[in-house]
Amino acid sequence: MLGKVNRFFLFLLAPALGFLLALTLTNPADKLQAEGLKLASEQSKQLADELGQQLDDTKKTLRDVEAVVADIRDRAKKEQKEYEEQNKHINNLLVTSRSQTQKSADVLDAILSNMLGDPIGQSFGNKSIVKVYSLQEAGYRGYMAKVRLKDPSALKMVLANNSVKSKGETTSHAGKRTGAVLAINAGGFMSDSKGNLTPLGITVVDGKIRTFSNNSNLSFVGFNNKGHLVGTQITTQAQITQQGILQGASFLPRLLQDGKRLPIPRDWANTRQPRTLIGHFDNGDLLLIVIDGRREGWSKGVTLEEAQRKLQEFHVVDAYNLDGGGSSAFYYNGKLLNKPSDGKERPVVSNLVILP
Repeated sequence: MLGKVNRFFLFLLAPALGFLLALTLTNPADKLQAEGLKLASEQSKQLADELGQQLDDTKKTLRDVEAVVADIRDRAKKEQKEYEEQNKHINNLLVTSRSQTQKSADVLDAILSNMLGDPIGQSFGNKSIVKVYSLQEAGYRGYMAKVRLKDPSALKMVLANNSVKSKGETTSHAGKRTGAVLAINAGGFMSDSKGNLTPLGITVVDGKIRTFSNNSNLSFVGFNNKGHLVGTQITTQAQITQQGILQGASFLPRLLQDGKRLPIPRDWANTRQPRTLIGHFDNGDLLLIVIDGRREGWSKGVTLEEAQRKLQEFHVVDAYNLDGGGSSAFYYNGKLLNKPSDGKERPVVSNLVILP
């Protein structure tokens, strides 16, 4: 009887027990799901926090970049302004320099005209400006040319027949052959038993060293790639290249350095001779002079000491004596102007020509 009762209550309680059992069996899954949702929520929050932090970092980086860009922009504007101001300053200096150069040229022209009279000839070419004066007002029979090079290539040293060894060439012939507006004889030379002429010392033509002799007694008269007169003691061929010398020849002595007279060698002192001189004024213009001599009733010539003083009066800065005597010749605008001491032009080894 008792067993039946237990079975009855068991059947009676079965649904409730089943419900409780079902409820018990589903709780772990729900719990896991809840925990999963909670974990996912925490991970999402963490990810969101990380993304937020990254976004904040990115914003900060962008602000830093913007600051750098702004700084670069400001610097660029400042540098552009400084460049424009500097460029303006340089242009002003150039204008001032040109103005001062022109004023200097005008003053120099006024001085020369006051001493020598107006030019007897003027040539205004694409490469050079040449003004020729008679030296008669200064007490000499001869001519002086003031040359402004607009292009350094206007000045050339010309070897007779373009050869180191030759029978020579007159200055007039060299001038006509090259189409020069002006030409004077240049470097010294020696002659052999057959009458062949070769240059003394150093000769440079168009940047090429045609002769080189390290003779300390000779002065080298050169012109660099800017057309400036370069007078220096050359001891090595490398110096010629280093100083950009394109044209040059040798003779002696040097007369003026920085406007001051230099000692004249004893063998050359106080002797009147025909002279060929070259130098430059303080504004960079060149001067080429030929003075006649050894001709009674015409001109006895000039001593180098007298030449030094006269060059200083002309405001010449540096000056050199080139080959003189019967070699001295002044060719201008198709004509030989001076009267060589031999009665005619002497063939020489080198001439300096100025192209128009």
